[in-house]
Amino acid sequence: MSAGTGETYGVDGAMWRAPDGSHLNLTPGHGLSPGDIDREENSIWRYASAIRVDRATAITLGEGWTPFLKSQWLGRETWFKLEYLAPTGSFKDRGTSVLLSYLRSVGIDSILEDSSGNAGASMCAYAAAGGLRCKVLVPAAIPQGKAVQMVGMGADVTYVEGTRQDVADAALRLAQDMFYASHNWQPYFLEGTKTLAFELWEQFGFSVPDDVVVPLGYGSNVLGLWLGFNELLSCGAIDRLPRIHGVQAENCAAFGTAWAAGTDEWTRFEPRPTVADGIASVRPVRMKEVMSAVRLSGGSIVTVSEEEIATALKALMAQGFFVEPTSATAGAALTRLQASPEAALGSKTAAILTGSGLKATQCIADILGSPNPSAPA
Repeated sequence: MSAGTGETYGVDGAMWRAPDGSHLNLTPGHGLSPGDIDREENSIWRYASAIRVDRATAITLGEGWTPFLKSQWLGRETWFKLEYLAPTGSFKDRGTSVLLSYLRSVGIDSILEDSSGNAGASMCAYAAAGGLRCKVLVPAAIPQGKAVQMVGMGADVTYVEGTRQDVADAALRLAQDMFYASHNWQPYFLEGTKTLAFELWEQFGFSVPDDVVVPLGYGSNVLGLWLGFNELLSCGAIDRLPRIHGVQAENCAAFGTAWAAGTDEWTRFEPRPTVADGIASVRPVRMKEVMSAVRLSGGSIVTVSEEEIATALKALMAQGFFVEPTSATAGAALTRLQASPEAALGSKTAAILTGSGLKATQCIADILGSPNPSAPA
């Protein structure tokens, strides 16, 4: 369905955007009940009854069903969802599994993607697993760990000078010649990330948290949570929605700028470099939808400084969570929200740790003030 005109299209032929240039959305899903879950399947495909791709055609590496641990944050009981333990080290594997399964089922055998790192690494892995050819455009300054993942999976990796937006613009130009499987444009990617909501519901004993705190770049996790929880609400599996708090780095906060201005429209701001490179999005595709999801859930957009990210990263690692700085924004936001009387976090708060620290060891070493362990003595 076109986000611009509302016109609907069949799904038997792949599209990356509507004829009017708008991005596409799927019509609302039907949700599921506890009895619909395949409890012998320890991946997102335990929810196959609610995923609109034939399970028999799935490209899967065992994504999803990640650990969910109760811990403490500043003395407050908090649950951490360890998405960084996914097959390629980030939550992106949920969306990639469903998206590439769908694309292969309708005859796509070669894809184009642009990424700051995690989505590209995920696309390359699942393309390799599914026998698809994959070309990925990435920033020239991409962390080496993420670039190595992509190259090692046999993808055609092109490095683009400039900002993350420059990379996206370059991919849009190439999209005239290759099928653009961008995780930011493709609605089937969200069909995969909505399983995060299903897992939180199941792992909370078929109830939902009061609050979910999640890093926010282009918004696929925020929208996935919103879609999944709303499906559960519409089918009667839950009786309320959690509040969704999207977290941005102050240095590159498209959503944070709009939130502060009281609008759902993109608002001009001056992006600066951030250690949270995974959420450094300048011009998100689904701006209004993400802002609407956060507002309607009763949540918020939280922006955090580089210093707050570094402090949270150290605190997370002190608990044994080796995550990349992007993930640490969730910890920084927890600190902000817990200190805010207006936020009034509920007794059940879940924080999503989205990406592995193994992808960003040099950046982490710099934050810690440690020497590069691979450098000669």
